[in-house]
Formats: sequence, structure tokens, C-alpha cells
Amino acid sequence: MAAAGDGPWLDGAAGRLVRPFTVSNGRTEPSIAFDLMSQVMATGATPLGYLGPEHAQALDLCRAPVSVAEIAAHLKLPAVVTKVLLSDLVDCGALTAKPPAFHHNPTDRSLLEAVLDGLRRQL
Repeated sequence: MAAAGDGPWLDGAAGRLVRPFTVSNGRTEPSIAFDLMSQVMATGATPLGYLGPEHAQALDLCRAPVSVAEIAAHLKLPAVVTKVLLSDLVDCGALTAKPPAFHHNPTDRSLLEAVLDGLRRQL
């Protein structure tokens, strides 16, 4: 079994050697409802009990507020698996989470047009 500080089990040619849902012990439902834009941050409390290496990596990424989507990308895990890991950390008091604060309508036509214009400029 890997120590808490070990990185994800990767092989250069084969990729991840452990299936993503093995990381969450097969669980697909987090105990807390997260949005991909939810912000999580470490509390500084030490988690009690054994947490896997991915838990430790996620906790390390949360020194400053960070979104669930960013953590999933850094861990190279599906969002649902990341949400389960993060909910474990919230449950043991190592993380706090807050929902995204939308100050605008995310489907506002002018916002969507501005995003489209920005994407076109990048191409």
C-alpha cells in the first residue's frame, strides 16, 4: 500500500495503473453537493485516520481557495471521483467548501457573446 505522500500510480507508457473509482473505494456519490465551481480551502486541521495519496494531494492543492474543477484537472481524475475525495476531506474537517457566487446570469446572452468573441480572438 502506498504512503500518504506518494504520487498517483502512473506508468509513462500505460498511464494510471489504478482505476479512478478505486481511489474513491468505488463510491460515486459525495456526501456533500459540490458544483464544479465550488471553492474549497484547507482549514489547517490534520485529518484523523488514513487517507489515500490522492486525498493528500488534493489537500495540498487547497492551501488557497481553489475550484473543484481545478483540483480534478491537477489530480487527473474524473470530477465525480474528485468530489468524493473532497467530501471526505470536508467530513473530517480538513477542508471548507463554499458554493460559487454568481453575480450574473451565467446564461446571459451578452456574457456568452463576450466569451465567444474571446475564443475567436484566440484562434
